[in-house]
Amino acid sequence: MDTPQRDKDVQRIILVEGSVNIVVFIAKLVVGLVTGSLGIMGDAIHSLTDVANNIVALVIVRLSSSPPDREHPYGHRKFETLAVFFLASLLVVLAFELAKYAIVRDETVIANSPWTLGVMIGVLVLNIALASWQRMWAHRLKSDILLADSTHTFSDVLTTVVVIIGWQLSAMGYLWLDKICALAVSGIILYLAYGLIKRALPILVDQFAIEPELLAHSVEKVDGVRKVSRIRSRWIGSDKSIDLVISVDPNLSTNDSHDIATAVESLIAEKFNVLDTSIHVEPYYEDNHMN
Repeated sequence: MDTPQRDKDVQRIILVEGSVNIVVFIAKLVVGLVTGSLGIMGDAIHSLTDVANNIVALVIVRLSSSPPDREHPYGHRKFETLAVFFLASLLVVLAFELAKYAIVRDETVIANSPWTLGVMIGVLVLNIALASWQRMWAHRLKSDILLADSTHTFSDVLTTVVVIIGWQLSAMGYLWLDKICALAVSGIILYLAYGLIKRALPILVDQFAIEPELLAHSVEKVDGVRKVSRIRSRWIGSDKSIDLVISVDPNLSTNDSHDIATAVESLIAEKFNVLDTSIHVEPYYEDNHMN
């Protein structure tokens, strides 16, 4: 799938998610006001922050799809990774706030009725369907921000489960079970956030995208390449970028050296799916001690 179409699909999915989150927020707010449950009200506020996150994500995706410019010669794809890190950080905050809420919450008698429970279960099913749909598209489009968003939505599912359980148990007087459920879900959310941070950090700190030894071993097999050095690779969003130095016979013409560099580019594109490759060609001598 070409990049412009991919970006349009990502934006469309975020818009759908934002619309669903608005519906979820209104449903939780109504139930919270009717029942007097602080837990459900807190969950409603959390859904409102999800809408804000969708707006931020949409702006970030549109920005990351902008072409390279003078200030950003490698493009804007890392803004998408930065958004993933931002969403992961929000998950961490959510986890600690949930744990804090579970520990310090006061005992409060709240109302309960079949229709309010039905609305909350409906919200739960809607979020599960949304998160599953998002994850499917995240893998299909290879979008880290959609994957992060789907993980965030799954955390909403867990939070809503805790809120429903706490709400029902509170109505029956078993508040200590509500606290245990909340703390357990807090730990799960922290684990999900850790996975997203672990995925985003290597890109943000320019960890190599392809092992340099593997690249060197492959490029050295190209006819005319005498030596490969100064190999660098990194992630730019979901794309890989490579620059390296190859040494060739000093007696070759400029055209012949260029043909070898083109062959190396073709090999890298075919074998490693890298379209952004920068190759510097230098003459090779037997006493060459270039690093």
